[in-house]
Amino acid sequence: MKEILIRGVQQGLGVTWTLSKVIFPITVLITILQFTPVLPWVVEMLTPMMSWIGLSGEAAVPLVLGNTLNLYAGIAAIVSFDFSVREVFIMAVMLSFSHNLFIESSVATRVGIKWPIVVGIRITLALFSAIMINTFWKGGQELAQYGFISSDPASPEGWFAIGLEGFQTATVSVLQLALIVIPLMVILQIFREIGWMKKISDRLAPFTKLMGMNSNASMTLVAGLSIGLAYGTGVMVQAVKEDGVSKKDMYLAFIFLVSCHAVVEDTLVFIPLGIPVWPLLLIRLFTALILTACIGFIWNRKQARKRREELADGHSYDSV
Repeated sequence: MKEILIRGVQQGLGVTWTLSKVIFPITVLITILQFTPVLPWVVEMLTPMMSWIGLSGEAAVPLVLGNTLNLYAGIAAIVSFDFSVREVFIMAVMLSFSHNLFIESSVATRVGIKWPIVVGIRITLALFSAIMINTFWKGGQELAQYGFISSDPASPEGWFAIGLEGFQTATVSVLQLALIVIPLMVILQIFREIGWMKKISDRLAPFTKLMGMNSNASMTLVAGLSIGLAYGTGVMVQAVKEDGVSKKDMYLAFIFLVSCHAVVEDTLVFIPLGIPVWPLLLIRLFTALILTACIGFIWNRKQARKRREELADGHSYDSV
């Protein structure tokens, strides 16, 4: 058992180092940018477009902060304005699909996923969901009643303080990553060596098959659903090495997780905003299932057709 724990810790440290090389510099950069004119300029550019998705101009602030930083920054910005329940719900759905874009999309490159695919899917889902809600739901016009959320955090003054804030935020992010990834890698190593990994994969096989994936991608899905996309990538890095997850299954798993990850945390954080969270959760789950199943079906059909064509070409060559 001691050797298993050591191997698990070593794998966890390796994955943490791999992901921290992306997370740390991007966190420092984005944290500093929020105290410069750059983000306000982006907000000003986006404000005229907000009416297209049923939002007021002020909604650009939480959407930009949520996408460049994280959900908590977006929520803190939401409570700084007086929005209707409808507007808050639209922003919550958008941010649940599309948040922390720079970090969560950059870590995808660690397993060979092209970041434009991740960013494109998340932004498309966010905009599409906002348009659909704005078109079909006319309720929620009453003013949103927020819970006890701090909306006015103290801002650092001076470039030194801003830079220090960036490095502190990045350091905390990496430590949080290590605290989650290392124990997770130890648990996965134990599961592999005592045979539980296969049992879990077999139990989840109908679910992964529905989305066109093999059962060895199941632990990646479980990790991403429970702890988030960035941390779930740590599991995927190891799964590609240890479990032989194919490129197709890797892409399908990521497509599912960019639509629906950290479902418990990312849903519960919106409760203090006074919006219905069950519809938010169901929208994410059904969107992820339908999108991944459709892409998996098309991908598998193309692979089957390609194999038939190669087989036919082989028979023709043998006949000649």
